[in-house]
Amino acid sequence: MKSFKYYTPTRVIFGVGTEEQTGEQLARLGAKKVIIVYGTGSVERSGLLNRVVNSVESAGIAYVLFGGARPNPTVAHAEEGVRAAVENGVDSVLAVGGGSAIDTAKAVAHGAANPHLALWDIWISKAKISKTLPIATILTIPAAGSEMSDSAVLTNTELGIKRGLSTDLNRPAFAIVNPALASTLPLKQIACGVSDILMHTLDRYFTHTKGNPLTDEIAEALLRVTIDCGAKVYADPNDLDATGDLLWCSSVSHNGLTGLGAATDFVPHKMGHEVSAKYDVAHGESLTCLWGAWAEYSYAEEPERFQRFANKVFGIDEPDAKKAALTGIRKMVAYFKSLGMPTNLKELNIGEISQTDIDGMAEASQRNNGAGFGEFKKIYLDDAKAIYANARNYSV
Repeated sequence: MKSFKYYTPTRVIFGVGTEEQTGEQLARLGAKKVIIVYGTGSVERSGLLNRVVNSVESAGIAYVLFGGARPNPTVAHAEEGVRAAVENGVDSVLAVGGGSAIDTAKAVAHGAANPHLALWDIWISKAKISKTLPIATILTIPAAGSEMSDSAVLTNTELGIKRGLSTDLNRPAFAIVNPALASTLPLKQIACGVSDILMHTLDRYFTHTKGNPLTDEIAEALLRVTIDCGAKVYADPNDLDATGDLLWCSSVSHNGLTGLGAATDFVPHKMGHEVSAKYDVAHGESLTCLWGAWAEYSYAEEPERFQRFANKVFGIDEPDAKKAALTGIRKMVAYFKSLGMPTNLKELNIGEISQTDIDGMAEASQRNNGAGFGEFKKIYLDDAKAIYANARNYSV
């Protein structure tokens, strides 16, 4: 185990109907006027937004509505939210939705607390910040884990760049989690969400760090539960017990616990960001279309780690480390397929992917990463090109 600092300040309020406590929880923060950040209409159609607004009003808190958060949230849209927050003098930010609404809300909070700084400069760490507005969340989708994480991702559509910002200032003050809110999700959103939960843990799990048994066991348990409950919710979105477990897996997968005390990798995430920035595909799809190609390219660095994964997660009892590793990788890819997720670039249905496209994404993946990136296997330009090329038609 490596030295670490662990900070998880988010209060989690879990259970059916807990959105009725929104006003009470905001009042605990001392909120007087909140900007409510949400997506493109589902929270309105479901009646959730009305219930939230009624709770906020009942607590005597003023509010401003800011809708339109979309998958792969953009810096331009977040800047609109910053302007609305500043013009209306809000003192806190509430996100209602999934990772896109929450990441947008984090950006709005940082920009509104630091209006003299350009938001994109904050995002690429050109401008350092030391303050933000209090951030609160009402989670509707088991997926990104942004409701407890220190990270958030924005896309700069003008530059064609997608970047994440990690800072403790990103951590929400509270997260309201009602499993019933996720029962009306389309199957694609469920599949993408399950995939993102798995990938947040897989990208931490594949490490060379030794002597870290508790973190390893937590990660392995989370992977098993996510695989099981993900299949149940995909088959029956009204299974609230499985949905509740999946929502909790979402939070734990990205609050730092599953990689605590270890060096972490995140190569599939970094390479996936370039896919979604270029083709505007769903985040979960950008991960599953690359994971198998990355894993088969990288496992030989330490096949025993993949052997443990195969045994602990899928129950594969194979003494040959390389055979076990490949079997585990293919089991994971088969699971993504069972959810209807793409497992290669071709299955994204984005048209012909040229060598120029591959070279461009590979070069972009190296930006700001110095001499390569990744921990399990260091990925340099030629490695990135090889992984993208293998992912073009990867199959098991």
